[in-house]
Amino acid sequence: MKFSLIVEKDEDGRYVVECTDLPGCMSEGETLQEAIENIHEAIIGCLRSRLKVASENIQINSLPSHMSIDLDSSGIQYA
Repeated sequence: MKFSLIVEKDEDGRYVVECTDLPGCMSEGETLQEAIENIHEAIIGCLRSRLKVASENIQINSLPSHMSIDLDSSGIQYA
């Protein structure tokens, strides 16, 4: 998977990274390398959390031949 990131420097010189594909998924670091490592962990955490929430809402009454899962991220903030 590929994710789009926005990287900015704040007024204190820290790097702030936002994953625009996962609303609310942000991280920061003293260096660009640290910020990228931190957003990597944040992305994994966001995905795990959203998959957990989605799996809790799945109700299967019979064996489906085809299935899809919608991950609703509206209004949910992850960090």
